[in-house]
Amino acid sequence: MNARIPLFAAALAASVALAAPFVAPAYAEMTKMVGGAPMYPSKNIIENAVNSKDHTTLVAAVKAAGLVDTLEGAGPFTVFAPTNEAFARLPAGTVDTLLKPENKDKLTSILTYHVVPGRLTEAEIDAMIRDGGGKAMLKTVEGEELTFERGAGHIWVIDAKGDKAEVTIPNVMQSNGVIQVINKVLLPG
Repeated sequence: MNARIPLFAAALAASVALAAPFVAPAYAEMTKMVGGAPMYPSKNIIENAVNSKDHTTLVAAVKAAGLVDTLEGAGPFTVFAPTNEAFARLPAGTVDTLLKPENKDKLTSILTYHVVPGRLTEAEIDAMIRDGGGKAMLKTVEGEELTFERGAGHIWVIDAKGDKAEVTIPNVMQSNGVIQVINKVLLPG
């Protein structure tokens, strides 16, 4: 019987070695680079977002609004995450004003307008757009709706004011949802 153990161990080691080239790429495909950092599907939205150099403004805003615990929670959430460049396109002084404690309610409203309940991938949003005859409407955590369209090979998110944000990096999977990176800050009506 003891002679079988080394034989079994050798067979197990060979199986693992043969499977590794197939398992590693599958996991690597799920991990995306955002802001120069890998986004791991095993981590939650906050754990990943804090590592993205492109989302430091968003992370600061989430902290100022007191939404860290919520976005670390079970979810699932779909977050349409504006980049630092998107925040920089707002009128001068807007971000600094929103980050002030007296503007926490307004900041919370804007941030929760970027969150839809559920884990919605690009393919699922696409299906909703097709089913809706070219448009889809999704209710945000803030309470208002966002409109979604497909154009120029990308999904576009349209806010209550009619401004459009492009999904530039889709399907950044998280343990508690998915991040869809966008290039504009969305504003509720």
